[in-house]
Amino acid sequence: MNQAPVTKNHPLTDAVREALAVTLRGTDELLPMEDWTYKLARSEATGVPLRVKFGLDPTAPDIHLGHTVVFNKMRQLQDLGHTVIALIGDFTTMIGDPSGRNSTRPPLTREQIEANAKTYFDQLRMVLDVETAEVRYNSEWSDPLGARGLIQLAAKYTVARMMERNDFHDRFKSGASISVHEFLYPLMQGYDSVALRSDLELGGTDQKFNLLMGRHLQQEYGQEPQCILTMPLLEGLDGVEKMSKSKNNYIGISEDPNTMFAKVLSISDDLMWRWFTLLSFRGEAEIAALRRAVEGGRNPKDAKVMLAKELTARFHSAAAADAAEQDFNNRSKGGVPDEIPEVNLGGSPLGISALLKQAGLAPSTSEAGRLIDGGGVRIDSSVVSDKGLKLDPGTYVVQVGKRKFARVTLT
Repeated sequence: MNQAPVTKNHPLTDAVREALAVTLRGTDELLPMEDWTYKLARSEATGVPLRVKFGLDPTAPDIHLGHTVVFNKMRQLQDLGHTVIALIGDFTTMIGDPSGRNSTRPPLTREQIEANAKTYFDQLRMVLDVETAEVRYNSEWSDPLGARGLIQLAAKYTVARMMERNDFHDRFKSGASISVHEFLYPLMQGYDSVALRSDLELGGTDQKFNLLMGRHLQQEYGQEPQCILTMPLLEGLDGVEKMSKSKNNYIGISEDPNTMFAKVLSISDDLMWRWFTLLSFRGEAEIAALRRAVEGGRNPKDAKVMLAKELTARFHSAAAADAAEQDFNNRSKGGVPDEIPEVNLGGSPLGISALLKQAGLAPSTSEAGRLIDGGGVRIDSSVVSDKGLKLDPGTYVVQVGKRKFARVTLT
């Protein structure tokens, strides 16, 4: 048997290889992989856990499933024995993150930030073991930095390097305005890594520049530079745009069980597998076996129900997931075929006539009105008689006549 290779005097054991495999699952990029492998090997040899950081700006009161892609990875690393740091950017939120934007994002007030941050802690509990995690606020070190410290920090990076960032470059080239304070955001996020002495920082692919800034500043301050790990941006319910509150294609982790379950079932069969990889805690081998079964003829809805129940149970309970499945089945009964089109629509509350037209169940809103007058429209098996009906967000089984059906998820 060959001797295990060494990584800077620390052996690359099976445990280290397993930890590396856990790190890489579903990731977009890990930089530099050699440095992270060394850190893992050193941690196992010395018994000193690594410090894993993720920053979250409290720009809205609720966290959605897209955020939990990174939280899941943090939980996986936490389960390996490392220290995860959930950093709430109460200071940087007042600046406003320009990442991926073609205009300045308006900063929030201190009152708005504090109100949103209060809800984050309880929501983090749904994914992370907050008893062993560090939950920090970057105002701890950012407020005391002061004007002198901020100017000294700004001296550690050049304007030319800052303009290499795509959104800054594109906005400058197009003549769009860039405020000076926007340059401060990546600097302050990078300084967070210095203050926390992080070994690894996680973020979405749109955060790569900011993550590398932390690595650069740690070197400027004489620290061992962190590695960076980017996770893919999760597509929302529409399967096209990234999950976002502003695009209304999201599932909030504090949504009620019935709504969460139904929304997961509304995603496409193709998107389901990406969600399995990024959101499920099932092993990769188990997911691969399930996918082979579906490709071999098993109903894809069976797999989607498994995913919906797993996610609903995680953020609520197993009993709530069972009840949500029963609720969904009950609302889907009433002579409804097993396989009906799945339609996702936005713009709630949406008038019934517009919904029928947009769902392809009526050629026009005027024809939809005539169908309603004739008693030919049902929602969840109940006849619709009011042409002025407006539907709130949710999932509905809509029937027109005897043969036209659609399961419409309205957001």
